[in-house]
Amino acid sequence: MGIVFITGGARSGKSRFAEKKAREAGNRVVYIATAQALDEEMAHRISVHRQRRPGTWKTIEEPRHLSRVLNEISKDADISEYDAVLIDCMALLTSNWVCSAEIGEIKQQEALRKALLQEIENTISAARVLEKKVIIVSNEVGLGLVPEYPLGRIYRDLLGEINQILAAAADEVYFLVSGIPIKLK
Repeated sequence: MGIVFITGGARSGKSRFAEKKAREAGNRVVYIATAQALDEEMAHRISVHRQRRPGTWKTIEEPRHLSRVLNEISKDADISEYDAVLIDCMALLTSNWVCSAEIGEIKQQEALRKALLQEIENTISAARVLEKKVIIVSNEVGLGLVPEYPLGRIYRDLLGEINQILAAAADEVYFLVSGIPIKLK
């Protein structure tokens, strides 16, 4: 039981490590995918991820509202019997929120920030109610250059804040570098 937060750079092995942690919890895993197949390349990435999942895993696709899905899981007798929940990933969820909002003005940016952070808090609360291992994957985007464009900076700042909230709430935190997990908490 508890929340496991896994972060790292792109192609650092986060998803594979998260899948390993999920398998360690048991054979029956609920996999919540936040990716959307908006182009051919992303559709291929999603297909590769699907092929890696065992047949005993149940996939739920939800690009924005994780708390709602976690609340539904807690009420569904069939799904509540699963051993773990794996959410992959917060970077795409954040992108989905940012790309679906009007954020040209500071006021709109702050409204988006407030709504998204409330969703993250609700997600953490719903994860705790499940009383099972909940594994959350995210990208670490704060190690590179400052993005040149406002949209990139808004995204980076939001995801960085979300990662801090999730890491603080998590029982275990891992950072992956070149496929090697480093336990931080």
